[in-house]
Amino acid sequence: MSNYQAPTDLLKEKVILVTGAGDGIGRVAAKTFAAHGATVILLGRTVPKLEAVYDEIEAAGGAKPAILPVDLSEVRWEELEYLAQGVDQEFGRLDGLLHNAGVLGQRTPMANYHYATWQQVMQINVNAAFGLTKAMLPLLEESKAGSVIFTGSGVGLKGRAYWGAYAVSKFATEGMMQTLADEVEGVSNIRVNSINPGATRTNMRAAAYPAEDPASVTTPEDIMPTYLYLMGDDSIGVNGKQFNAQG
Repeated sequence: MSNYQAPTDLLKEKVILVTGAGDGIGRVAAKTFAAHGATVILLGRTVPKLEAVYDEIEAAGGAKPAILPVDLSEVRWEELEYLAQGVDQEFGRLDGLLHNAGVLGQRTPMANYHYATWQQVMQINVNAAFGLTKAMLPLLEESKAGSVIFTGSGVGLKGRAYWGAYAVSKFATEGMMQTLADEVEGVSNIRVNSINPGATRTNMRAAAYPAEDPASVTTPEDIMPTYLYLMGDDSIGVNGKQFNAQG
C-alpha cells in the first residue's frame, strides 16, 4: 500500500489515538491523520513535544487535538482504565489506535543484556500496548469501523543477532496482533493489523545505526500512505495482516 492515494477527507470525523506522538513516525502520523480530517489524541511521555505537535496541527487547520501525557514505562492498569474513561467522556468512541511508541534497548549479545533494560523494553513495547488495547477495546467497538495498528519490524519476523529485547518484543507484537485479529474476525467491527515501517529517519534508527547517513534513509512522511490506508475505510475487511510500509 506504499502507493495508496488517500482522499483529503479520508478520516473525517474519526477519532484516532496515536502513542509516541511527540516524535518521529508518531508525530508525522498524528499530523497526517489530522490533515485528512481526524481528531487526534496525542499520547506520549514528553509534554512539550506533544504540545508542539498540538500547535502544528492547529496551525495547519486541523481539528483540535487532545493530549494524554503517559509514561508507558511505568503505567498501571488503573491509569489505563482512567484514560479510557476520559476518552469515553470526551468522544464516546475511538475509531483508530496506532501503537507507535517503542524503545530500542541495547544492541548487544543476550549474554551481556541488562535485565532491567530487558524488562523496560518489554514493558513499553509489549505490556503497555496490550494494556492500552484492552482498555480501549470497548470504545473501538463503538466505532462503525475500528482499526488497531501495531508497529512491527523485520527483526520481529526473523531474529537477528544483537537485537535482544527489541527483536523479541516485535515477535511478541506480531503474535499479539495475530491473536487479537483472530479473536475479532467475524464477530466485531474492529480490524487489527501491523506495519513494518522499514528503515526510517528517526532517532531510534540513528541510535541503532550511528554511522549511517540520515539523508540516505526514508523519511516518516514517505511511509504514510500505508498508515492512511489501514486507518481509513478502504481497509475495512483487512484483518490480521502485516504490511511493509516501504513496499
